[in-house]
Amino acid sequence: MLNEVAARSGWTIVQTFSDEGISGAKGRDKRPGFDSLLKAVARREVDIVAAWSVDRLGRSLSDLVGFLSDIQARGCDLYLHQQAIDTSTPSGRMLFQMLGVFAEFERAIITSRIVAGQARAKSKGVKFGRPPVAPIRIDKVRKALAEGKSIRAVAKSTGVSTATVMRTKRSMATVEEDRGETVAIG
Repeated sequence: MLNEVAARSGWTIVQTFSDEGISGAKGRDKRPGFDSLLKAVARREVDIVAAWSVDRLGRSLSDLVGFLSDIQARGCDLYLHQQAIDTSTPSGRMLFQMLGVFAEFERAIITSRIVAGQARAKSKGVKFGRPPVAPIRIDKVRKALAEGKSIRAVAKSTGVSTATVMRTKRSMATVEEDRGETVAIG
C-alpha cells in the first residue's frame, strides 16, 4: 500500500525499514530497523518517512513527538497512511500538532484522576509504599554498624535491604554531627 502512495506522490523509495515481530512500544535499542531509520534520517538520506500507522513508529506520545522533532530538525517529513497525516503540508503539520495537544490534554486528565484517586485512598486510610521496618530491626542494624560491620554483612545478618542499612547509617551520621558544637543550617 505504501508503495502505491509513493508512486502516486512521485516519491522514490530509498529503503524499507522493518522490525518484524517487535512491538512499537519497545525502545530504539530493541528495534534495529527503527534505529537504522533514525540513522538514515540523521545522515540526510531520507526526505520523508512513510509509515502505515502511527503505532508502527511508537506507542508513547513523548517518543512520537520527539521522533517528529528529530526528523523535522533534519529536514525530513512524516507521512502516516492510516491517520492521513502528511507533515510536508501545512495542514498535515497543523493536524499533527493538534493531535499532540489533545494527547497532552488526555495525559493531564489521566494524571489528575490518578492524583485524586490516591488522595481518596489516603483519606480512607490506605497506606502507600513499603511498610516501615520494625524499630527492633533498626536497632539491630545500628548496633551492627556501631560494631564496624560492613553494609552488606549488616543487611544479610539483620534481614533488611542494603538501602535500609545505608539510610540508617546516614541517619546515625547526621545525629552524630548534630551533637557537635557547631551546626550549619542552610
